[in-house]
Amino acid sequence: MMKLKAIWFAVLSITVFFPGMPSRAENPIKASPDRFSIAVECVKRFEGWHGEKKHWPYVGWGHKVLPGERFTNSITKAQGDSILRADLRKLCRMFSYLGRDSLIVSVLAYNVGCSRIKGYGKIPKSRLLKKLESGDRDIYKEYVSFRCYKGKVVPSIERRRKVEYMLLFEK
Repeated sequence: MMKLKAIWFAVLSITVFFPGMPSRAENPIKASPDRFSIAVECVKRFEGWHGEKKHWPYVGWGHKVLPGERFTNSITKAQGDSILRADLRKLCRMFSYLGRDSLIVSVLAYNVGCSRIKGYGKIPKSRLLKKLESGDRDIYKEYVSFRCYKGKVVPSIERRRKVEYMLLFEK
């Protein structure tokens, strides 16, 4: 029953946040062979444009400027799109061993960071990744659990995870 409510909430969220997107009944993933473009648009909608100095060191649609990169807040939206696509491709290659689940995990990693998923130092590997690596694809609960900031549930992040899951997860 709870899962049904979550799916219904996601359907309503899509119509509010993605007015140009087809409804769930049309199954946008199967209708469009380019799931990568759907992922890019999803990230753009939720990240927003980081074009002001107050967002530094983030530019474009959430790209963190790394040492040695010479980006400024005055990049164009076309450059931001190119950077986002390059970042997502890099993450997809990193998680390519997950097969069809590499894209959804990459979108999550773009937002929360690879170390939160893969583990690093004292940070353990996520339950999400453990389940996918073991072949268990029942990951809804684990995927949506990445909805907290400083230990508190943030409703907008929870909404984002539900929409991402609905748009990018293939049964």
